[in-house]
Amino acid sequence: MIGSMDSALTLFAEASDALRRLVPFDAAVWQASDPATGLATAPMRAENLGEDGCDTYWDSELLAEKVNLFRDLARAPVPVAALRDGTSDAPEHSATYRRFMRPRGLDDELRAVLRADGQWWGQVSLFRERGRAPFSRQEIARAAETLAPLGKRLRTYAGLRPPLPSSHGGTTSSGAPGLLVFDLRGGLLSINDTARELLAGMPDSPSSTSRFGVRVPAWVHSTAARALTDDSRVRAQDRTGRWLVFHASCLRDQEGRPTQTAVVVEPAKPADIATLLTAAFGLTEREQEITGLVARGLSTAQLARRLHLSQHTVRDHVKAVFAKTGVNSRGELVAKLYTDHYRDLNPDSRVRVWRD
Repeated sequence: MIGSMDSALTLFAEASDALRRLVPFDAAVWQASDPATGLATAPMRAENLGEDGCDTYWDSELLAEKVNLFRDLARAPVPVAALRDGTSDAPEHSATYRRFMRPRGLDDELRAVLRADGQWWGQVSLFRERGRAPFSRQEIARAAETLAPLGKRLRTYAGLRPPLPSSHGGTTSSGAPGLLVFDLRGGLLSINDTARELLAGMPDSPSSTSRFGVRVPAWVHSTAARALTDDSRVRAQDRTGRWLVFHASCLRDQEGRPTQTAVVVEPAKPADIATLLTAAFGLTEREQEITGLVARGLSTAQLARRLHLSQHTVRDHVKAVFAKTGVNSRGELVAKLYTDHYRDLNPDSRVRVWRD
């Protein structure tokens, strides 16, 4: 969901270099999150990790993990934790350790959520190989201090470079939404032609090849896996910069037992983009509410009556919104959040690197 992918990937690379000097690690995954759901999305940077195992990692996190869950760290006073430290040196309690780390010779993981004003904009996993000392509490504290500013920087990138309109290289041949159906193990059972087109237009990323010959990004698998416990919805951009929404739901038999998950893919509506951008500009909940009503054309007097506020207070809120978004009028505000998102984006939203 990051609007300036190249900037975010540069940020990840620079942060990785700085952090490695303070808290050495052997492998890492840096990735953005959709702030509305916390689900992983583009861009992503993987260091010293092959493409195998992404499905295993996310299935463990979403369906079996009970240790250092990202969603728990997102609400913690300090959103950073290490596996061995958090389990009293008993990492086998972690499903991620058993299923993903141990088979790959990884022995400890330090996790961090990158947040800004309580919203979850990204996440980091740092790994150490077997034979290395576990992450110490001093190193955990260093990581927390170093990573603390990154959430706000990621948030700003979401509003920097708007996506192309669907009419600019973004339409599909049918105009119908894409549909993918997965079994309970994450295997692709069915896919329509629109979904094939849309997936073919997504940036390169860790993925698996299905029996249909279609490469499915790992984060799409994780979105589908999340649907087994709750409907999940994540925003992402294709190579043209167009925003897409991936919405996953669980299909059940007549007795209510889960049987499959379905993922519907379609272009994001203006409101989907606007909610992301209002968060990116750091608007408060009240300011986001007022912005939405301004977009619907309500006057200051109507806003005051609707929100049970004085007109003076409404004007103060509107001025604050203008200052944060860099506009001077209501028309400019609506244009910036709903219509002016048509500049090109860097199509390379994900990178995989190997380091000495």
